[in-house]
Amino acid sequence: MAERVAFRGKLPSELEKIGNEEYLRLIKSRQRRSIKRNAIVYKKLVEKVNSAKQKKLDKPIKTHAREAVILPSWIGLRFEVYNGKSFQPVQITANMLGHRLGEFAYTTKSVVHSAPGIRATRGSKFLGEK
Repeated sequence: MAERVAFRGKLPSELEKIGNEEYLRLIKSRQRRSIKRNAIVYKKLVEKVNSAKQKKLDKPIKTHAREAVILPSWIGLRFEVYNGKSFQPVQITANMLGHRLGEFAYTTKSVVHSAPGIRATRGSKFLGEK
């Protein structure tokens, strides 16, 4: 059975058509407040998104705005979000609505330790072997 993806009871096709005011009523208060207060960040990012949609570019939209809350008009777009070192690719889906762009571009990676280094104790060099 296919999974039905919906955000607050609305399908992705319906979400793309709703306006910002109706979307603001659907999301939680913290995200709503962020959108209203960070108008400058959103203005620049929305301009980039609109120009990319008009030109129908296939290349992703590069941004440093990790704190931007994902809007329904962005469904299906590709972003490259800066994680402090490089740009991480992010494909926007309906499940991501209401979250922030930075949640999908991790800034840390798992630590992988190698063999003991120089001046390690004599006993520690045998810990990695089995």
